Amino acid sequence: MLIVDILAAAGEAAPQNKFGFAEALEQGGFIAYATVVILGIMSFGSFYILFTKWFEQSKILRQYNSIRGTFWKASSIKEGSTKLEKNSAWRQLVEDGIVAEEQHAKMTDELEAHDWLHASLARSEATINARLAGGLPFLATVGATAPFIGLFGTVVGIYRALIAIGLAGSASIDKVAGPVGEALIMTALGLLVAVPAVLAYNYLQSRNKRIAELLTGFSSDVLANITSKGAVKPVSPAAAAPIKKPAAAAPKPAPAK
Repeated sequence: MLIVDILAAAGEAAPQNKFGFAEALEQGGFIAYATVVILGIMSFGSFYILFTKWFEQSKILRQYNSIRGTFWKASSIKEGSTKLEKNSAWRQLVEDGIVAEEQHAKMTDELEAHDWLHASLARSEATINARLAGGLPFLATVGATAPFIGLFGTVVGIYRALIAIGLAGSASIDKVAGPVGEALIMTALGLLVAVPAVLAYNYLQSRNKRIAELLTGFSSDVLANITSKGAVKPVSPAAAAPIKKPAAAAPKPAPAK
């Protein structure tokens, strides 16, 4: 029994950690909790936008890979549009071009009609690009403001540490460890939220630029097909006829001696 009592007394006398994450938030009060909640919402929103936009971009790129195998093999552009997936960016572009073709027949000037077709397809491209860019401003905002929100929590923690030093009359570690720890945690959280948001923004932006290039090329092909009444279609490199090498010249016979 004596050994048990000694161990129990030692356990009660053991120092407890009062400088953990939960303890730091508790000491920081409302400001610390509000800062963590705001940064948490920013982080959740950033990852949500990253994954949803990535899946949306991947779907558009996957649909583009099947265009040459289905759309351009159709006898007409209207028939080809039915082979594209519904509510896809590529089908929207084709259908807007078909509508513009039907409307441009009312125009008497051929040049004006061509400009109308081109403007309609360009407007459709802009609509698709704007939809793909949705959410990216939030990532840019998080990347720019999250470090400063964390810095706000840092400033408050340092301020509380200075108050504790003033009240105690000395900078003892037990008085400043909590507020300083809270300040460092807020700085780390701000950077932890901002860095992934910046990386996600740059990554998604680069993929959007690639999709915009594909949309522009596809729009040009659709415009050429409509204005040529279906005569002009893009030819894939695989379908192109191989270039024949010129036959080697026959060797000249040796002169008779």
